[in-house]
Amino acid sequence: MSDTFTWGAATGVGSMPGGDAREAAKTVTGSFDGPQEGMPYLAELPARGPGADMIGRTAGLLVDVYARVEPSGWRVGDRPGRDTKRARAWLGEDLDALEEFTQGYQGPLKVQAVGPWTLAAALELRNGEAALSDPGACRDLAGSLAEGLREHLADVRRRVPGAQVVLQLDEPSLIAVLRGQVKTASEYRTHRAVDRQVVEDTLRAVLAVQGEGPTVVHSCAPDVPFALLRRTGAHAISFDTALLTERDDETLGEAVEGGTKLFAGVVPGVDGRLSDPAGSVMGVRTLWRRLGLNPGSLAESVVVTPSCGLAGASPAYARAVLAHCVKAARSLADNPE
Repeated sequence: MSDTFTWGAATGVGSMPGGDAREAAKTVTGSFDGPQEGMPYLAELPARGPGADMIGRTAGLLVDVYARVEPSGWRVGDRPGRDTKRARAWLGEDLDALEEFTQGYQGPLKVQAVGPWTLAAALELRNGEAALSDPGACRDLAGSLAEGLREHLADVRRRVPGAQVVLQLDEPSLIAVLRGQVKTASEYRTHRAVDRQVVEDTLRAVLAVQGEGPTVVHSCAPDVPFALLRRTGAHAISFDTALLTERDDETLGEAVEGGTKLFAGVVPGVDGRLSDPAGSVMGVRTLWRRLGLNPGSLAESVVVTPSCGLAGASPAYARAVLAHCVKAARSLADNPE
């Protein structure tokens, strides 16, 4: 990754409320007016239904692997059907809107997709079991995802030529995969835990589609495996700060000292009363003191985000949250102590 790359002080996780692609793109790009303020991103609008949801949207990116909606969820099919076409059409609509509102833009721009392990835990094979049950299927799925992401990233770069594109992989099921907690179709048993080295190698291979470009792995679950994610080559790790415990201190400190960027989720993703911006990042300042880190490194090391996606928020609250993240990041920079 280039030494001159600027992440931006704040960003969102990915999802936004409602179903209007232009309104979402306008909000996201308008909330972050440049690299110093924050990083705009390609908004996801799951309220539109199957194909706009997290799994369906990423399934639409896959190359030579197709999926359709069943009552139990997304299942691999033989050919691209209505559900695949709908997913691709909505992504195209979102990209058109983003392109419209980023004319002349230069700076970081984030795109999100589900990572290979959350995808394997959610996507069913023809027998109804998760792809996670079959190591060969997991390998094929990861390869298809990597190829689809390569094409997707190239498309984004063509549409927004001034952008430094950031790839974020969403892995909310990663801990469950590592611990053998993903349930089988019968729900009476769980799938066997996947070897940590296999998990790490697969994530590294998918992130590698970015070449030297910046990458993020997002997990809004407890016990984020910071050390494993650093070994995959991810440049940044995105998480909900409310779920941190002192058990995370050592690996977090090592991550910061090793140059890993922390995307700290500090603002609730659902409607509620927002504290003052300085109060929102108080927990991050406390963490820094506990780790014995230099307060002056806070603004360089942390990107402020909502705690998770904003799909469950009202449009007005989502706008307020993004603006709040920018102000909270400014507070970190101005008053790191």
